Amino acid sequence: MKKIDHIGIAVKDIEVSNKLFESLLGVSAYKQEEVQNESVLTSFFKNDSCKIELLAAIQEDSVIAEFIEKKGEGIHHIAFEVESIPDELERLKAEGFVVLNEIPKKGADNKLVVFLHPKSTNGVLIELCQSL
Repeated sequence: MKKIDHIGIAVKDIEVSNKLFESLLGVSAYKQEEVQNESVLTSFFKNDSCKIELLAAIQEDSVIAEFIEKKGEGIHHIAFEVESIPDELERLKAEGFVVLNEIPKKGADNKLVVFLHPKSTNGVLIELCQSL
C-alpha cells in the first residue's frame, strides 16, 4: 500500500456538509461526482495532503442510506492507494482478510476500487483504490 488516499464520510445532505467542510478546511470542494453504480453523490476536499470524500445517498436503498440509517452520519471508510489491486488482494487474502468484492469496480475520482470486510479489519471498512 502506498498511502491513505482519503477518508470517506457518509452524510445526509451533501450541500449542508459541503458548507461545513468548506468552513472546517478553509477550501472548497474540488470535485463533485455522481457514482451511479453505488447510488451515491460525492464531494472531494483536499487540504495539503488530507483528502476527504463526502458521500450522500441518491436512492433510499443505497449502501450509504443503509449505513446512515443504521449508524448515523460519520466515517464510512478509509481508502488506501495501491499500485495494483490484484496484487494487493492476493497478498491480503493470504493474510486472512475478507474481500467484499473480488472484481474491482469503477469508483469516484477516476479510481478502481475494492473493499475489505470490516469484520476482518477491526470494524473499519477498508477501500483499496487504484488510479485508472
